[in-house]
Parts: sequence; structure tokens; C-alpha cells
Amino acid sequence: MSALPLTKEITKTENISNLLHMDDEYAAPAIVASNVLHKDWQGERERALRDPGNFWASYAAKFQWSQPWSKVLDWDGIHHKWFVGAKTNITTNALDRHANSENRNRAAFIWLGEDGTERIVTYGHLHRLVCRFANGLKSLGVTKGDRIVIYMPLTIEGAVAMLACARIGAIHSVVYAGLGHTALRDRIIDAEAKIVIAGDVGFRRGKTVALKAIVDEAISSLDCVEKVVVFSRAKTEIRTPREVDFNDLLKFPPDCPAEEMDAEDPLFLLYTSGSTGKPKGVLHVHGGYMVGTTYHLESFFDVGDRDIFWCTSDIGWVVGHSYIVYAPLCAGVTTLFREGAIDFPNPGIAWEIVERYGVTKMFTAPTALRMFMRYGESYPAAHDLTSLRVIACAGEPLNPEAWRWAQTHLAGDGKWGYVIDNWWQTELGGPTLGTPPSMAMRPGKVGVAVPGAEADVIDEDGNSAPPNVGGRLVLKRPFPCMLRTVWRDPARYERDWQYFKGCYVTGDVAMKDKDGYIAVLGRSDDVLNVAGHRIGTAEVESALVSHPAVAEAAAIGVPDPLKGESIKAFVQVRIDHVPNDALAATLIEHVRRELGPIATPSSLEFVASLPKTRSGKILRRFLKAKEAGVDAGDVSTMEG
Repeated sequence: MSALPLTKEITKTENISNLLHMDDEYAAPAIVASNVLHKDWQGERERALRDPGNFWASYAAKFQWSQPWSKVLDWDGIHHKWFVGAKTNITTNALDRHANSENRNRAAFIWLGEDGTERIVTYGHLHRLVCRFANGLKSLGVTKGDRIVIYMPLTIEGAVAMLACARIGAIHSVVYAGLGHTALRDRIIDAEAKIVIAGDVGFRRGKTVALKAIVDEAISSLDCVEKVVVFSRAKTEIRTPREVDFNDLLKFPPDCPAEEMDAEDPLFLLYTSGSTGKPKGVLHVHGGYMVGTTYHLESFFDVGDRDIFWCTSDIGWVVGHSYIVYAPLCAGVTTLFREGAIDFPNPGIAWEIVERYGVTKMFTAPTALRMFMRYGESYPAAHDLTSLRVIACAGEPLNPEAWRWAQTHLAGDGKWGYVIDNWWQTELGGPTLGTPPSMAMRPGKVGVAVPGAEADVIDEDGNSAPPNVGGRLVLKRPFPCMLRTVWRDPARYERDWQYFKGCYVTGDVAMKDKDGYIAVLGRSDDVLNVAGHRIGTAEVESALVSHPAVAEAAAIGVPDPLKGESIKAFVQVRIDHVPNDALAATLIEHVRRELGPIATPSSLEFVASLPKTRSGKILRRFLKAKEAGVDAGDVSTMEG
């Protein structure tokens, strides 16, 4: 993200906390706290701020290091290094620590296909698979520091490919399987990838999704790509000398010692799309990423080795990296993941899975909760969900109405579970703001800074904004799982620390209450300026979603000769409602009552679906560009 200037009018953001009922507080059910390491969350936060070195060192001591650190943190105000001088390999802690113990026969992964296929892989078996494939990569000439692009469907083999790269010190860059050939090619070129590991097909909504043809077009005439490793599920034949069968690389010996890595050695690149310019390659490293993401899995998400943890993301996104692959394995957890759509072959399949496998903790997106809400409560009501202690959400602002629906119908209104919110970015690796299970939830507010993070909302002069006044969301210190740089573009990373001295600018607009609970209102370029008033898109959208007819909504600003901008809303209705002019008028009036005249949409359009990234985020800038008849910029991550 680039530090785009906001006008000082941001301080005029309306005080909407009463309108969105965001000061209602819901106490955390005591039953949730099954694995919580630190029930004194406030005390934990204070200890992390007071003495971050000892705080992180005490947690890092649980991992295996082949050489200890000489210094916990080295930070010059922009660049930060953690566990300086230490040596390890993240796969030693994700695999060897468990495979060489009594946990070797514990399930590491439960993988499900849309057609009901099930595969269970133990820690011992996963260790052998990774070692075999790592040796196979070595046979192709892969060495420490080489970049490997992975374009795989959500399968165990995709996770094996990631771990095998890490095992031998190669830097993997996973590209979501389904991004187009141009997006894939751009990422291959920027990473200067030596190898591409690709699936031939994926499966979604009962259909076969062709992937190999996309790869072939992407690598056409690219000299940097020496080999393409093909994971075949549709009997795709190896056609050229450059292609290698994935399964052939699993025939190598099952013993491959982990490459000793410096704590600051690169682990992976993950590309994020911006509103303009090329996608940026976010760089994460072995040591700090391992420590930070695992800490938050265990403490914030309350996930331990007694849990069945279901993360509904994909390995193509940072959530999948952190909370399907690396942190759960480092913590010795059994993780369930599933290829395909979460509402296929029927809208109740998610709750059937929860009941069948006894899922105890779940990580999903607000988009999914709103979709479940659209289908209605009869689907979760048909299943026993009492095993489900925590449902965590991230990726978009969680509307108060969606939270209340999920808390009531998925968590038993607190009788057995709790729905929590959290906020972070690809750049940050793991939760940065949130409401843990041990704290009271305030719907509409994501929560407070997690231990190790220090967040604030500031105005354009760099001063802390007063309660309930909008401003820029910034972080005032680094933490271990935060990015180290932007690949081949360090200036792009440095700009985010230099816009306000001593602060990392996240690119989001937010506001905080008197107790430090923060509401993230949206990206800085998603803030509406109506007659001098700054209004977050999340505010308008939450007001719309609070109406029983609305499943999802998006709001954009359109040029207006009098107001500067007026608001246009795009609405997807629930399945039991019919879009028409009368409903449109009702919804506009509903927003007026909820937020007041200044935030009332001037127009409203019903849509069959909203444009989203493949990770579920609404692409408002695409709607805005389409409305204005201009180019939307980089939309490579948009769902096709």
C-alpha cells in the first residue's frame, strides 16, 4: 500500500457508534476458555508493551533453535530483525518436533473434497512426504535462496510443496490457483522463479477448473523457469522436457535434514494487489513468522493440541499460510481444510462437517457469515454445533448484524461458543487487532491491539485522534511476524514507515472508543467524502445489512456537483426477498434512519452478486471504476 494522502476532513467523520449500536458489550462465555494461555489479556498486552524482548523471548524458547539468539530485536525505526543470530528451520518445528515424538500418529491434516473424499495425514506421514518431495526438488537443482512459484489447488500436496521448499531453504511464492495467466506471469517474473509447481485442475462447485493451460500461457517464452512440476489429477500427460511429474518427486528417500536457516532468512513471498501499480511481494522470514503466528494461534484463537481446527481459507492467501500450514503444524494441531465452495453441494455442508468431525475452532470470513445468514438459520439448526467453541472472522469489517446472527445461530447465543473478530493484513502475518475469547465483544468494533502490537488512530498531523473520530490506522512498533520488506522494492516498504515518523501506515481508516476498541472502517481509498463529511463504506454497508432483506452490500462514492460525492449502494438480497423499486426505497430510508441524512445513498442498485477477490473481500474500486467508465487497475485477484 502506498501512503495516499487524506485530507484533514477525515477528522469530521460522523460519530456513528450509537447508530450502529457499537457500544453494546457482550461478555465472553466462560465455557470458551478451554486452552487459553493468558486469561489476563490486558495484563498480557501490558507485559508485551513494557518489555517486548523478554515477552517474545520467553515464548520463542518453546521452539527448537540450533543456535540461540544474541539479541531479541534490532530496530532502527524502519527495518526490524528478530532473534538476531539465531538459527532454525520452520519445518523442524512444524514437523520433526512432532514426528519424532509420541505425537507422530496424531492427525496433522484432515483434507476434504467437495465430493466427500477424505484424506487424513499424520505428523509422521507428513514428515516423510515433505522429505521425499524436498529431495525431489534438490534433484532438480533447487538450492537455498531459489524462488519457487506454487500454483496448486487446495490439497495436501499444495501444503507439502510449501513445506518442502522451506525444508531446503528455497523461497516459495504461492499464487492462488485460479488467478489468470497475466497475474501468474507477473509474479513469476518478479520473483524470478526457477521452478513452477502446478496442479493440472482444481474442483469447485462440482466443476473442473483448468489450471495447467493457465500455467502454459503464463510461462510461454519465460527463460527463468527451468522446470514445471505437474500435480496431475486428470491424467494430464507430461509433454515437454521441461515438465516433471509431481509424483515422481515423491519417490525419493524419506529423510532430508532441514537446511539450517538464519532466523531472518526468507521463508516466502506472497503478492498482494494494490489499486495501482504492480502487485507487491511481501517477504516473511523463518524465525519471527514462526514465533508470532504460533503465539497468536494458541493465545488469540485459543487453539491447542486438543482441538479440531477448521480454517476455511486457501493456501493462496496469507491466512492459509499462517493458519492452515505453518502455525497449526508448529503447535501440533489437527487442522481440517476443504477444497471447493463452502456452500456446495448444499448450503448446510459446513455445519454437517462441524458435526461430523467435532470441529472446535473455526476461522472464516465475514463474507461467509453473511452468506450463511442469507440462507437462513434452518441449515445450522439442523446440526449439532455444540463442539464449536470459537468462530473467528477476518478479511473484511464484520457487520454488527452478521455478528449477532452468527452468535445466535452458530454459537448458541453464547451457550457453547463465541464469535470473535480480528484484523490483519498479508504484511502483518497474523492477528494485530481483535477481541479474543476472553474479552467482551463490541459488535462493529474489531477489538484492541493484540499482545506485541501497539496501534493508534491518528489525524493528518500525526496526533492521536479523540474517541469516535476517524483517522488513519497506524502501528507504532514492529512485531515478529510482520513483513521485513517488499521484494525487489525496498523503497515501497520504507514509505509505509516514513509517512508518519515512527509509525507503520496500514492504509486503513479507523476510529477508536474511549476504551481502545477500534472499528476499522475500510481502506483509505474506500472512505466517502459527502459534503465534507468522511463516511466509511463499512458504516453504510452495515446499516444496509442490518435490514432483514439484505444479504450483502457495497457502497461507493460517485461524483456529485453539489456534495463532491454522493453514495451509491449495491445490494444482494436474501433468498426470500424480491428486489424491486419499493424495496430499494425502503432500504434507502432504512439507511437514513440508521445513519442520518448525510449517509443516505442517492441511488441503489440490486445485483446478483458483488465483485470480490478470491479471498472474499469486496472490490469496491472495481464498482467505482465501472460506474465511472474507467480502468479499475490491478484486478488480478478478482473472483472470475
